[in-house]
Amino acid sequence: MFYYKFYNFLNIKVKVTAAYKGIKAMNRQSEKIEIKEKKPGIKDVAKVAGVSSTTVSRVLNNRGYISEETKQKVHQAMKKIGYYPNEIARALLNQRTYFIGVIVPSIINPFHGEVAQNIEYYLSKQNYKMLLCNSNNNAETEKEYVEMLKRNQVDGMIVGTHNNHSDIIKEYSNLSMPLVAIDRYLGDNVITISCDNYKVGQLATEHLLEKGCRKILCIRGDSRLKMPGNDRSQAYRDIMRKLGLPSLILEIPFVKPLQEKYKLIDDTLHTYTDLDGIFAGDDLLATITLQIAKERGIAVPERLKIIGVDGAKQTRIYLPELTTIRQPIEEISKCAVKSMIDLIEDKKCENRLALPVTLLEGKTT
Repeated sequence: MFYYKFYNFLNIKVKVTAAYKGIKAMNRQSEKIEIKEKKPGIKDVAKVAGVSSTTVSRVLNNRGYISEETKQKVHQAMKKIGYYPNEIARALLNQRTYFIGVIVPSIINPFHGEVAQNIEYYLSKQNYKMLLCNSNNNAETEKEYVEMLKRNQVDGMIVGTHNNHSDIIKEYSNLSMPLVAIDRYLGDNVITISCDNYKVGQLATEHLLEKGCRKILCIRGDSRLKMPGNDRSQAYRDIMRKLGLPSLILEIPFVKPLQEKYKLIDDTLHTYTDLDGIFAGDDLLATITLQIAKERGIAVPERLKIIGVDGAKQTRIYLPELTTIRQPIEEISKCAVKSMIDLIEDKKCENRLALPVTLLEGKTT
């Protein structure tokens, strides 16, 4: 019994001693861990790149002339030592956040989705980031986004929405930051970027006439909205009037749900059974019209010819047979970003309202 107790005592003592040594070892290890390496700074970047701290600062803040070779040296040094600029400090120094708010009506629309993608690309080329806001064609949501962007102190806003609520218009007119509109008039002092919309209407109407159409329906957006796109239906009216042909216009506000757009077009085709041509205000409306014609057994293009507007990449992939007037989407986005940067830098800036468009003839005409 004695030996058994003594053995247990020795065993416990060994375990306690081992545990104590283990704790001491852990403490020594934790002391080593607590000695953290100092974060690299601008001086470290300058040393590795072989340039002055001032040069590194100028590269980071994009100030003054710096050769591409020097820029590469600095960026390579940053990458090598794991240096990341303090964006908060940079924003305070330059009085900029390098964020641009972009408000679109619906990113599921191929045109606006492609515009947003291109804007993000061209902003990144200028070291800016995009805060994308999808209003879902809702005026209240758009207003909330405007407030949110102001609170986050973005450097400017690019807007391509179609809401006509008076509160929204007032919000934009009272903005104290650079504002660029795409396909929309938001005020006399707001820069607007758009394609040649009169040419859009001219090309579409003349193409349908050349294909033998005489009873042409023009589907357009809300005429109460002040926007360059109104010139499309004006061109249609002018040409039809010159030829002594009747003008027939169906207004479908852009903010309407798809189901309502479908019903309005369906009802119109049911009422006007002698239509032989349709000039749709965008490719989405043209696609809906094409689907309705198929369901009603209306042969396209033999009995009814359909032409849309936009020509976005996604539409061309999934519906290559659609005849459309292609907008220069990349150029629109590029001009919007350039105008925004010019406004931020207090440079002279003007509207761009006549960017060139092209006819893409498919199988629907």
